[in-house]
This record gives sequence, C-alpha cells and structure tokens, in this order.
Amino acid sequence: MAKLKKTPAKPKQKKQLDQINMIIRPGYLGSGRLKDKVAIITGGDSGIGRSVAVLFAREGADVAIAYRSSDKDAKETQQLVEAEQRECLLLKGDLSKETFARKMVKDVYRHFKKLSILVNNAGTHEEDYDFQKISTRQFQHTFDVNMYPFFYSSQEALKVMDKDGCIINTASVVAFRGSEHLIDYSATKGAIVSFTRALAKNLAESGIRVNAVAPGPVWTPLIFASFTKAHVNDFGKKTPMGRAGYPYELAPAFLFLACEDAAYITGQVIHVNGGEIVG
Repeated sequence: MAKLKKTPAKPKQKKQLDQINMIIRPGYLGSGRLKDKVAIITGGDSGIGRSVAVLFAREGADVAIAYRSSDKDAKETQQLVEAEQRECLLLKGDLSKETFARKMVKDVYRHFKKLSILVNNAGTHEEDYDFQKISTRQFQHTFDVNMYPFFYSSQEALKVMDKDGCIINTASVVAFRGSEHLIDYSATKGAIVSFTRALAKNLAESGIRVNAVAPGPVWTPLIFASFTKAHVNDFGKKTPMGRAGYPYELAPAFLFLACEDAAYITGQVIHVNGGEIVG
C-alpha cells in the first residue's frame, strides 16, 4: 500500500493543495468490499475521482479512468491504483463527444471482459455573478460536459454491466439550494438528480441500482482553477462545520453505494456537505 501523509486543516493556495494528501484516509484498511469488480470513473485523474479510484482499488476493484487532458495527473492516479495491486486503465478523451463516451465503455469491457460500476463524475464550472454575462455558448458547454456524458455512458454501460451492477452520479449541494454565481452549473446538477431518480425507477426491476452523491464545498484543483482568490480564501467557511471537505471524505460515500451494503438502496442521494440541511 502507498504511504500517505496526514492532511493539514485548511489549504490556502494551489501549491499547498498539491502537496496535501487528500486521497484516502490515513490508516484506512481495505476489506475486499469490491473484490474483483471493475469500475469506470470519469474525471478520475484528480480530486474526488482520484480518491474514489484509489479507495475502490484498496477494496479490490480494477479501475478505468477517463480524463480530458492531464496525462500527468492521470498517470499519478494510475500509479496510486497500481500501488494497491490493482490494474488501472487510462482513457483520454472528451466525454462531451458521444463517440468517445460510448467508445470508453466498449474499450473497458473489451479490456477487462466485465463492467460492475460506472461512476459519472467528470464536470466543469465557471464562476459568473452577473447572469447577463453567461453566454449561450457557455451554458451549452456546461450541459455538454456535465449532463450529456451521463446519458451516453450510462446507456452504453447498461449493455454490458453485471446484473448486480450500479451507476453512481456526482451531483452537488447546489442542485438543491442553487448558487448565485454558478447558475448553469446548478442547472446541470439539478438535472443529474432528476436523471438519477428516473433511471433508478426504470432499472429497479433489473437489479441495477442508480444513486448519487451530492458534495458540498470540497478542496479540489478545480476550485483553484475556477474561483477568485477571495472566493478560495472563504471557501467552505459558511458550512455548519466551518470548513470545506476533502476528497477522501467524499470517496467512502461512493464506496458504500457501490458495494453490497447498499443492495436495497436506489434512486437516492447521499449528502456529504459539512452539515448543510437540504431537502
């Protein structure tokens, strides 16, 4: 197992964030909860996706990572998964393109000869406090990246997925309470919640479960790439717990939904948001 350092409390700058272990809780011992499963994790090269990939590997799963552009990040994730003695397949491409999203699933099944879990996690957002400045192009792009790939990948995965397989979608707290500076992003996350609930009902009799995880503010590289310095400095402080979360605090929710412990759970959303009450 890879040795991981203890996490400081509140990173302030991207340089510090890059040096922090946010991947898996120190001392976590796997127990084979996903032994010999195969999982696809989109956006798995960094942030929440990376933590999910490493945690799944520690629990016995082989992992396929779909990512957009960062070969360095993807290879680092691959090394972390392989340190857990599991295989990690890297798939580079643009998930907003239907051809790649469907080919990704086919390539994973061709390589591993099975597919157990699909984690639809990849996403993007851009900060805009002025609604009038959100262009039609940006609004469309946000849906192209955040919503349409969930449809493409899920539809393709269902052709080959194990009979007791599952789909887990990354939603967000903003799907439930909105965000004045992430209007298009909030809209996509609301769509993901409805998609999760509707698909879960559609597939319930088949035995395939569909659920979602709704993160609150979480330290990931996307936060530093998308928000102003002032926003980053206050990030997460308004939660009841007074801080933002770490990816390793999100990943166990994905693990729970992926394993047999959640066999009677479908169409649900797990909220990991530092104590914010949402309906």
